[in-house]
Amino acid sequence: MFGMCMDELPSFQAFQYAFAAHIRDPKNVKRPQGVPARRMAVYNELLHSNIESFLLSCFPVLRKVLGSRKWARLVRAFIAEHRSNTPYFRQISDEFLRFLQNEWQPDDSYPNYLLDLAHYEWIELVLSVSNHDEHLPVFDAQGDLLDGRPLLTPVLANLAYRYPVHCIKPRMKVVGKPTYLLVFRNAALQVRFMEQSGVSARLLALLEGGGLTGRQAVEQLALELGHPNPAQLIGFAREYLEELRAAGVVLGTQC
Repeated sequence: MFGMCMDELPSFQAFQYAFAAHIRDPKNVKRPQGVPARRMAVYNELLHSNIESFLLSCFPVLRKVLGSRKWARLVRAFIAEHRSNTPYFRQISDEFLRFLQNEWQPDDSYPNYLLDLAHYEWIELVLSVSNHDEHLPVFDAQGDLLDGRPLLTPVLANLAYRYPVHCIKPRMKVVGKPTYLLVFRNAALQVRFMEQSGVSARLLALLEGGGLTGRQAVEQLALELGHPNPAQLIGFAREYLEELRAAGVVLGTQC
């Protein structure tokens, strides 16, 4: 309460805090005196339904794999415990992910892959509304991707997960497996997902800074892998980068 006790607040503010506290956690916080239970229930339902609707639009698979009870318990915990840093509805999903990562203490009934799956679903929304590609530098769309410095779309995420999140569905037995995914938005404003190998993901990471040519990135990759002959990786790199150019991940080379 910004260093103040409830007794030190004006009565109308104390009532507002009590009202909001009950709405956030109606099972554990008493209803404010003087507010009819029926009217209070309407507010409770409106808050829960509105927040849940935004979460469902971003985390549909998570809702399905958890089932209605576990999902409802998770949403209730989010509403009751988390203090959001933003008033914007679109960022409710950001706050939910922050809650899962930093505050929530799941019991053993929740799957170990929950955080990975939530992040995987969340990143699609993030990239779909990104404006990072509004001011692109000048580039050569047909440039040589090995001798030049490849320019990647700024609307991408090069991700590594502990579980195959792109395959998870209800009632599936999920086994841990290092999974590398490239998520990006193409020229048609569609968010796309590509599964990669760990080597491909590392090559892409080396190129994301924009300071290396394709050939220099391959040489660095070979050094990290302890590969005795970097030239053998050139064919792999050329094919991979051309695949990324066709998909819209690589835009060309920097001028």
